[in-house]
Amino acid sequence: MPKFSANITMLFKEVEFLERFERAARYGFKAVEFLFPYEWDKAELQERLDSNGLDVVLHNLPAGQWAAGERGLACLAERVNEFQASLGLAIEYAQALKCPRLNCLAGIPPVTQSPEQSMETLTRNVRYAAEETQKAGIELLVEALNSHDVPGYCLSSTRHMLDVIKAVDHPNVLMQYDIYHMQIMEGNLIRTMSENIEKIGHMQLADVPGRHEPGTGEINFENLFRAIDEMGYTGWIGCEYNPAGGTEDSLGWVRQFL
Repeated sequence: MPKFSANITMLFKEVEFLERFERAARYGFKAVEFLFPYEWDKAELQERLDSNGLDVVLHNLPAGQWAAGERGLACLAERVNEFQASLGLAIEYAQALKCPRLNCLAGIPPVTQSPEQSMETLTRNVRYAAEETQKAGIELLVEALNSHDVPGYCLSSTRHMLDVIKAVDHPNVLMQYDIYHMQIMEGNLIRTMSENIEKIGHMQLADVPGRHEPGTGEINFENLFRAIDEMGYTGWIGCEYNPAGGTEDSLGWVRQFL
């Protein structure tokens, strides 16, 4: 049976971030994930996890200037030092929170940077991050995002993720497979996931269109969850969606799994 974590950056927005841990536990989640923890004190976050009996299963490396539209640093040739410093911060948080995996956001390269330079920089940075996270006992992930929501993002397909993993050639790099993004870009979810299941370290979901909860769009999640079980996947699936209404009203589909 699939295991679901609540992405509390996107769920339970009815309350402030630090209150969302209690909300997630109240509705039956045993694990949470979030985009970025860096705004909050590590000890405060750990206290919220412990007091609510929760594990954190994933967060991202710093993304640069998020409000200005940046979506990661790993492919930016002029900011390698900044990427390495941000990786160190991410590892500090992951170790403090006992978070077993980090997602490396590839970024949106400037128009002045060639595709070859972007790939070379991304490969070098991901290899460095894979080595550093492995030393810390943390799994490193790379993720593709759809080009409609995030135009210009460096990775936009399963093939792109696999190409990076092959080029990096390090055992500590896997895919974060986001069902929402890949349905938009590729479809054919079950076949793609089945063929690459050994390279998937984490999954996330939302329905298409709208990025709302399962059951609001075109994806047949009943079939998809059955297939994921048959693939032998035992990792977490993050509920990374924007509720169509209130968060509580959006959780009907997941209650049978909690």
